[in-house]
Amino acid sequence: MALKIGAVGDKDSVFPFKLFDFDVRVAKKATEIRRIIDEMARSEYGVIYVTEQCAELVPDTIKRYEENLIPAIVLIPSHKGSLGIGKRMIQDQVERAVGQNIL
Repeated sequence: MALKIGAVGDKDSVFPFKLFDFDVRVAKKATEIRRIIDEMARSEYGVIYVTEQCAELVPDTIKRYEENLIPAIVLIPSHKGSLGIGKRMIQDQVERAVGQNIL
């Protein structure tokens, strides 16, 4: 069974993912972002890319899926640049897995 890949964020940041046949969803409000992520999680998505700006609006939703293997929520910078949230999330996960920050 092949799992789908999705991208959630502002149009300029996630629209290029259509080139790779990802399911692209544009959202700006927290309620929309939360609904889309939950819908994708229930619909056999293996990876969901979320812009850091969107993740910043729904930290509770991101946290809820953080411990799950599927779907993997991957935070990406928007076309405006990075907020550093994705990098911190990866550092925290590596530290939990290894026992120390090796990055």
